[in-house]
Amino acid sequence: MSVNIPGHYVSQFSSNIQLKLQQAGSRLRGAVSTGSHVGDQASPVDQFGAVAANKVIGRFNPMGRVDATTDRRWVLPTDYDLPQLLDSFDKLRLLTDPESSYVTNAVNALGRAMDEEILSGMFGTNLTGVKAGTSTTFPSASVVGVNQGAASATNLTVAKLKRAKRLLMAANVDVKSEMIYCAINAANHDSLLDEVQVISADFNGGEAVLKEGNLMRFLGINFIHTELLTTGTDDQSGTSTQTPVWAQSGVHLGIWNDINTDISTRTDLQGLPYQAYAKGTFGATRLEEAKVIKIWTR
Repeated sequence: MSVNIPGHYVSQFSSNIQLKLQQAGSRLRGAVSTGSHVGDQASPVDQFGAVAANKVIGRFNPMGRVDATTDRRWVLPTDYDLPQLLDSFDKLRLLTDPESSYVTNAVNALGRAMDEEILSGMFGTNLTGVKAGTSTTFPSASVVGVNQGAASATNLTVAKLKRAKRLLMAANVDVKSEMIYCAINAANHDSLLDEVQVISADFNGGEAVLKEGNLMRFLGINFIHTELLTTGTDDQSGTSTQTPVWAQSGVHLGIWNDINTDISTRTDLQGLPYQAYAKGTFGATRLEEAKVIKIWTR
């Protein structure tokens, strides 16, 4: 064999395209109420407060009047877009056509932006009132402390989940008919796996709480994994993760323009490159403070 054979060695390149690790789109959209809106702001619901019945204490007395309190919650839109260019000259030099991957990548990014809007709407300052003139902050009464059920700060525990569910029930949230959700990150998930009440079917009516090692449902709460949870200063002046528990009817995602994609040729640029463009307009808000619970986890 000739000593010059190495000169014919070849390099093989993949004909496949793989997106790097990321959250593929929205995971929270299906766990909140949604609606289509127009205008610079929208009111998804008009709200009436509870009323109390009066005792009749005599006969033929004058009839009074009971007025229910009213409120209106508002949601504001935020515009998002993501343009990506692929030079036509570069495309000639590729083994693969990346156009569809560009679009998928953009849709994933906009889906994550949607989840970020939902999480921000859960805990942020929301607008209320007849003409959105009142700023409503997240109430301290709907917060589960970072050291709930322990002598010091803890991550997500059964004691904290029980406290969150107790707050929902005490506010008259119908936990039997309402879908209750909890968004957790990997640290929250790992912490719950240390709790014997979670991993043992003996504490859950003989039903397995884990599915292929993943926590799906416990205490009537459905878990959704996302790494988009934000941090903040907790009730003990430390930095902790804001882990939400909410009733589906308590959070609203307003959609002005759903995620749209387009692939076109940019005739205004040299080489007539392809542009993969994605856009969306949406926003989120709490609908009722008592239907959203914040658990501080550290």
